[in-house]
Amino acid sequence: MSPIDPRTVREVVRDRYGAVAREQGSGCCSPGCCGGQPDSGQISQALGYDAEALGAVPDGANLGLGCGNPQAIASLAPGETVVDLGSGGGIDVFLAAQAVGPSGRAVGVDMTPDMLALARKNASQAGLENVEFRLGEIEALPLPDAFADVIMSNCVINLSADKPAVYREAFRVLRPGGRLAISDVVALQPLPPEIQQDLALLAGCVAGAATVAELQAVLTAQGFAGLRIDLNPASRGFIQQWAPGRGLEDYVAAATITAHKPS
Repeated sequence: MSPIDPRTVREVVRDRYGAVAREQGSGCCSPGCCGGQPDSGQISQALGYDAEALGAVPDGANLGLGCGNPQAIASLAPGETVVDLGSGGGIDVFLAAQAVGPSGRAVGVDMTPDMLALARKNASQAGLENVEFRLGEIEALPLPDAFADVIMSNCVINLSADKPAVYREAFRVLRPGGRLAISDVVALQPLPPEIQQDLALLAGCVAGAATVAELQAVLTAQGFAGLRIDLNPASRGFIQQWAPGRGLEDYVAAATITAHKPS
C-alpha cells in the first residue's frame, strides 16, 4: 500500500486545524467543538502544565491540542530566543515569552492562516512586546540561520510527511549550542496499514508517528548531539480517548525529545 501523498497530508492537516481555529474564534468551546477537546484547561494540566501559568495566557490561546509540556524540558533562561514549531493558538509561545523576559524573544511558526490570525489576536490581548507569529511551514522555516537558542514543538512534528526536513531546518535555525525541547507522539511499533491510511488519524497525531529508532536516525543524521527520547507511559490514558475502542494506545505514545546543536 503506497503512502499518502505529502501534499494531501499538508492539506488535511491545514484544513483540520484551520477549522479548530475558526471554531475557537466563533466562541464555540463546548465538547465536540474546538477540535473535539472537552476542557482544554484540564487536559493541559494533565499534560504537565501549571494551573497558575495557564491562567496567565490569553483566553483562546490554549486549545488543548498538545501531548506534553515542552516548557518543562526547555530550561528557558532570560534573554533567550525561542521558536515554537506549529504554534497554534500560541500557548507555548506566550509561556516562553514570560520565561525569557523582556530581553528575550518568542516566535511562533504555523502554516495555517486561521490559526495564525487567532494567535495574533491572542498576542494583541496579551500585550507582550517580545512575541511574534510568522506564517510558514516547519519544513522550510521563515527564519535566518543561527536565529534561536531553543526550538520547541508540541505534538506537531508527527504531522509532517518530511520529518528529516523539519529537523534539518531546526538544526539550521539553532545557534551553536542551541537545543531542542520537543513533545511529540512516537510509534511503539510499525503501524498497520489501516492506521497509516486513515486521514482522520493522520490529522489526529497518530498515523504519521515515527518510531523511536527512526527518529534517532533522523536527528543523528542532521548533526544533533546528546539525543534523548523519553516515553511517557501515562499517555496511554489520554491516547485511548482519541479514538475509543481502536487500541491506539498499543501503537503510539507521547514522548519528550531533547538534543542540542554542537557548539
